[in-house]
Amino acid sequence: MGKIIFYEDKNFEGHHYECSGDCADMLCYVNRCNSISVEVGWFMVYEQPHYKGQQYLLQKGDYPEYDCWMGKNDSVCSCQVIPMQSSHEVKLFERMEYGGQMMGLVEDCPCVMDRFHTNHIFSCKVIGGNWLFYEHSNYRGRMYLIRPGEYTRFTEWGGRNALVGSIKRILD
Repeated sequence: MGKIIFYEDKNFEGHHYECSGDCADMLCYVNRCNSISVEVGWFMVYEQPHYKGQQYLLQKGDYPEYDCWMGKNDSVCSCQVIPMQSSHEVKLFERMEYGGQMMGLVEDCPCVMDRFHTNHIFSCKVIGGNWLFYEHSNYRGRMYLIRPGEYTRFTEWGGRNALVGSIKRILD
């Protein structure tokens, strides 16, 4: 499905680890990560093991040092391959456990507040496609990967609070 190579040193030098799928804990393979090459596919990489902490979306290409993927340090401890899907649909709810008003999306939304007159998303159901929730409008701030499935509360997608500023589909 994908292929990504993590290098301990900048400019694709030093010890490396090749991965073709999800890896919950890379610390037994590499001690740090200063460069990455994505040879096939899209990946979400995480600063902490078990898909936790700051997330970075990487597509096919070379990233010779961590600031090229907007990383703040050389900590990359887990990754997930993102399969591309042809249809996208997400149902957003203003309360936990699918309560309150339901709002639907099938396209990108640069400003949740402008579109729905609220930016509090407490739960969601992803019917199709992979999505990114951003803390701020215009796809800025911390991002969260939202895969197909049901999320009864924002903490299930890793959110620190229920504020969602913008939403984007992951497209090939």
